[in-house]
This record gives sequence, structure tokens and C-alpha cells, in this order.
Amino acid sequence: MSRKSVSLVGLVLLCCHASLTEQRLQGIFKDPKEPIDERVKDLLGKMNLEEKVGQMTQIERKNASAEVLKSYFIGSVLSGGGSTPKVNATVKEWVDMVNGMQQASLSTRLGIPMIYGIDAVHGHNNVMNATIFPHNVGLGVTRDPQLLKEIGAATALEVRATGIPYAFAPCIAVCRDPRWGRCYESYSEDHRIVQRLTEIINGLQGEAKTDMKGMPYVNGKTKVAGSSKHYVGDGGTVRGINENNTIVDDSALYGMHMAAYVNSVAKGIATIMASYSSINGVKMHAHKQLLTDYLKGKLGFKGFIISDWEGIDRITSPAHSNYSYSIQASINAGVDMVMVPYNYTEFYDGLIDLVKKKAIPMSRIDDAVSRILRVKFAMGLFENPLGDYSLINEVGSQKHRELARQAVRKSLVLLKNGKPGNPPILPLPKNAGKIVVAGSHANNLGYQCGGWTIEWQGVSGNNWTAGTTILDGIKATVDKRTKVVYKKKPSDTYSSKGKMDYGIVVVGEVPYAETNGDSQNLTIPAPGPAVIENVCKETKCVVIIVSGRPVVIEPYVDKIDALVAAWLPGSEGQGVADVLFGDYGFTGKLARTWFKRVDQLPMNYGDPKYDPLFPFGFGLETKPIPSTKKPEL
Repeated sequence: MSRKSVSLVGLVLLCCHASLTEQRLQGIFKDPKEPIDERVKDLLGKMNLEEKVGQMTQIERKNASAEVLKSYFIGSVLSGGGSTPKVNATVKEWVDMVNGMQQASLSTRLGIPMIYGIDAVHGHNNVMNATIFPHNVGLGVTRDPQLLKEIGAATALEVRATGIPYAFAPCIAVCRDPRWGRCYESYSEDHRIVQRLTEIINGLQGEAKTDMKGMPYVNGKTKVAGSSKHYVGDGGTVRGINENNTIVDDSALYGMHMAAYVNSVAKGIATIMASYSSINGVKMHAHKQLLTDYLKGKLGFKGFIISDWEGIDRITSPAHSNYSYSIQASINAGVDMVMVPYNYTEFYDGLIDLVKKKAIPMSRIDDAVSRILRVKFAMGLFENPLGDYSLINEVGSQKHRELARQAVRKSLVLLKNGKPGNPPILPLPKNAGKIVVAGSHANNLGYQCGGWTIEWQGVSGNNWTAGTTILDGIKATVDKRTKVVYKKKPSDTYSSKGKMDYGIVVVGEVPYAETNGDSQNLTIPAPGPAVIENVCKETKCVVIIVSGRPVVIEPYVDKIDALVAAWLPGSEGQGVADVLFGDYGFTGKLARTWFKRVDQLPMNYGDPKYDPLFPFGFGLETKPIPSTKKPEL
């Protein structure tokens, strides 16, 4: 045979090899018509160890350069609280950022898309001008699953509008002690309310027509993968200390704290986030019995378990003191994806080393990666990996703001309405001559939104995002002839200087998140008590408490005419005025016990020594004034 013939044969063989290689890389996993688990199996078989470990790695967006995403085959990127493309980033700039990262992921050997995640815990709260809904502590008051479903759908749409397909929500903690700094992220002390309100998952992810039996379900390009959190028992820690130990028997663990996870799995929740806290001394990030044996085994959860922010680091004390052990303990316990978020090379190299040393079996790696790929396939990320610019105008839409305003109205709880022997004071007349509005929270959008708003710990002031303060709402509601006077901090002689028909005092907690919110006294910060005293001593007054939980108010109750718990109402303060002035009635009922003194805590409905200031389920009602009532959404 001539050299020319040999060369030709070699060329043909080379072309055939290249073609077969291309076919092998294309394979079943590229075909959306194939069953999800067949696609997972096919893709997993094409991956090497480095690519698998990359899928298990979630990094902060600050680290997510194209080079890093490609070199480490990163499976997921996140924005931590307050982490944005730039200060005051537009929606388009969010989409540009996420799509740029995704293009890098798609250029890797197998083209596996990364999944971008963000905390969207009361709307798309990191994003300027997004709709901010009431925090969960207020939504629990509504006891309205359909409302929660609509809020979930609106949140998902706004998150998707920024190019992001994954939200770390909902929080389904059962907060048993208001001293916990995350209590406002909990719907109720009663697990039955929390269970009912897992309906938000059907809004976030889309509604499956049948019990998903653990399979993840995300229906289309306007829905997101959700994450029920924080698994499990985060709301039951000793003295309400964040990330502390939850001491429970099986009845409380499985009957109370676990209950809403059963609902979540049935609804097809895509991911579940492990809790920083411990159960009876065992860190949840290292709790194989609960992560693997119970959640994945008995409950049949087939999505992936994600760690919390540096969650595996905190398995040891001090944190990160033996990172190799933390990697081994968490992955072997059942954590599938690790929110690193910064030391990704240490995690990546450490996990590969542990697998090569057989400290972590390859079967555990394959299980973790299969779960991650299953979620990505289920949500259509391979077919539609890029953000859709046509959705940009959905962020902060009027429709969503009206929904948030409705949620505010339904979340308010009227705790007192008139002093003994006197007629009710609410609803207030719109045609009053003069109303003084006072207090630190009356004209502060940041304060009424609370933590997890723009920044992790929240913000103060009205220049951070769009919305309506409670003061703005009052001014927009009253008669044009009514004089509204705003005094943030009136003096002790203010009310005697001029005739006031009514005083509206708006005070409460300043924003906080997580451990920064832990409190052993739960008092209203100064000058709140003094403002109540100064306004209410000579004027008929309504006191509105803006807080993430019940606070100490017993010393002031006798001095005031009407008392309203507004929780953390979010960006649509007009909803408060809607009810104060009778366009709508008060309907909310406490989803948390309101204690008298902190030395009673923890105290929950059904406890043997139950002596609250206002019991669980309490809430006075008013009727809307017929001539002013507006049609319900």
C-alpha cells in the first residue's frame, strides 16, 4: 500500500474518532425528550473527578471570573446578602453579569451550565427597586396559602427577570423563641401554619399536579428552583441563640420541626439547605442520620442538599480549624453542594484529595453530582441557560406592588382599640383636623423593610430602593384639608403646644439579620418609649410597632388608645394606611404568642404555664367603612 493510501486511511480513522468523540460528548444528556434520570446517568458517565467536584462547589460572585468558572468547572455561583454587580445596579446589569458567567460555564468541555442562587426571602430583596413583601413573621398572620402562592410567583418572576434561576427560599423554621435573631424569617410558632404556607413553593417553582415523591419540580422560565431551609430545628435552639443547639425528643423533632419538610418534598422542592444549628449536640451539617437516612432515605428527597454560607467550616470549633475534617464529615453525612463561598481552591483540592485517599467514596460523589444535575435538568437549565431580557420590566411592577400592599393589609394585627370605657378609636376619620405622626419608623423605608433588604443587615433611610413609607401612605389617604404634621422625635411638651386630633406613633426595632438580631431583652430601642409617652399623654394615639417579633410593650399598653403590630411590612407602607383609615378592616390574628416579660420565654401556645399579654390567635377586627372601601385584588 502506498504512503498516500496509508495517510488517507489514517485521516479517515482520525475523522471517525473525532466524530465518535463528538457523538459521545453530545449523547443522551443533550436531548430534552429523554427521561431526566437517563440524562443524568449519561452525563455523569462522561465526567471526570475534577468536573464532579466542581459541580459540588458554590462560590461567591466576587470570585466568579470566567477563568475560575472554566478552570474549576464551578457548579454554582451565589450573591451573598448585599452582593451586587455594582452599587445601584440596574436589572439589565444583573442579567449581563449572570449571562456572562454562564457563557464561561457553557464553554467548558461538557458545557454544563452553572446555577446562580440568591437570597430572595421577602421578594427579590438584594435588587434595587424590586418589590419587597412583608417578612414571613407578618405573612404567617394572614394564614392565607393562596396569597403566599401569589407572592412566590411574583418573587420568582422578579428573580428570573435578573437572570437568576435559584432562590434560597422559603424559610420554614418553626420559631419557638422570639429572642432568636431570625424569628422574623419564620411564619409561626405553630408548625401547622408553617405547613400550610409551604404553598409558596408552588408559586416559586410552579405547581406539580401530583405528589412529586421527592423529585424536583420547576416549571418553566418564569419559575425558580427553591430551597426549604434551614434543615432542621433551627427555630428551636436553646434561649433562641442563633446557630445553637436544639434539644428535642423525637416527638418535637419529627412532629414539629420536620413537618413542613414533608410538605416541601411532596411539592417537589428542588433543594434543601442545612442548618448551622445542632440537634441534641450533633451539627446538622454533619448529621448523617437526618441528612441521608431520613431526608434522602425515608422522605425520598431526590433534589440536592446545599450547605449554608461557610456552613461546613462551623462543624468545628473554632470554625475552619480542621477544614479537611469538615469536608469529609459534611460530604459523607449527605451535603451535596457546598456554599464555600470564598476559599474554593481549598475546598476543591481538599475534596479531590479525600476521594483519592478513599476517605470519601466515589459513590457519595456520584450521588451528590447526580442530584445537582437532576435539579439542573428538571428546571430546563440545559435548554435555557441564559437570562431573558424581555422580563426586565417585571421587577418592581405595579401588579406586584399591589400584591405586596394587599399582603401588608392582611398581616396587620390590631391588639388594642380604645381604652376601657371608651369607644374604639379605629378606623381613624380621614377628615380629622390635625394628625401628628411621630417616631423613628414612620418615614424610614429601610426600617419598615427590615433585615435582608439591599444589604444583609438591612438599611436605614429612603434612598436605597423604591417604595412608600407609612407616613407617605397616611398623607396620601387623608382628606386634603387634614393637616398631617411629622415629628420624628417630639419633645415631652409637644402635644400640649397645639391641639391634635390624633397621634400616630410608629416605632420598633432597627434592622438586623441572623446573630446580630439575637436579643435577650427584646425592648423597643430609644427613643421609642419616650415618643410613645410624649405623644400619648395628651392626645388620642395609635401606636404602630414595626418589629420582627413580639417585643416588650406591656409597660405602655395602658397609656395608648390603639395598638397595631405591623411586623416588617416591606416596601408598600400604603397598606398600613389602607387599614388605619377604614378602606379595609383589620383581620390579622397573631401567629406568635405575645409575651409580657422576657423571663417567661420560651412560651408558646399549649405550654403548661401560658400567661401571655396577647395569646396566639388573638386579633381584634374592624369593619371597612363602606363609602371608602376599595375593591379587593
